[in-house]
Amino acid sequence: MPTHASSRFAPDRTRDIVCLGQLAVDLYAQQVGARLEDVSTFAKYLGGSSANIAFGCARLGLNASMLARVGNDHMGRFLVETLQREGCNVSHVRVDHERLTALVLLGFEDRDTFPLVFYRENCADMAVDESAFDEAYIASSKALLITGTHFSTAQVNRTSRRALDCARRNDVRTILDIDYRPVLWGLTGKADGETHFIANQGVTAHLQRILPMMDLVIGTE
Repeated sequence: MPTHASSRFAPDRTRDIVCLGQLAVDLYAQQVGARLEDVSTFAKYLGGSSANIAFGCARLGLNASMLARVGNDHMGRFLVETLQREGCNVSHVRVDHERLTALVLLGFEDRDTFPLVFYRENCADMAVDESAFDEAYIASSKALLITGTHFSTAQVNRTSRRALDCARRNDVRTILDIDYRPVLWGLTGKADGETHFIANQGVTAHLQRILPMMDLVIGTE
């Protein structure tokens, strides 16, 4: 197994980055200054931290690939087509026929109030499993990025750890985007996506066990 002592990327890989994690639709309120209860129209965008990174990397000219699931629905097709138009590889975005694509509602009530509601109960991207990829797919990339949310349940934790194991065996640089959202770890009420931080020893210990497998950790406000 490589020691990962070097920060250099492995040469001669067909992909620059594989992004494993959230792939959802963001619905942004168009009435700035209104309570979410009073909003009447929303604008639709590609969402999810991993998907945004895959999209951004593709826009910057990198060979990016998204590893996720979407539902067999209109929102899922919108997400896949949006990534495709930007040049992101979607060969490993599978269609889940049992679950819906995740949605997020976002508002701009005032300078300090940004209501955020995640509709992610048993959603498609949280059902991505170990059959979604083989080792050759991970090994084809220079880097693997995983969002912290994809360590938050037993299912996606197993999937993410398998991807990490494949990466470490094949000299693929590994990146953790912590993207800590307490509501997605079950630490707040289901509609309280606005709370950005709750200290929790269990979550901290869980992520700390993953850190030794990472070459780069991204932590934003």
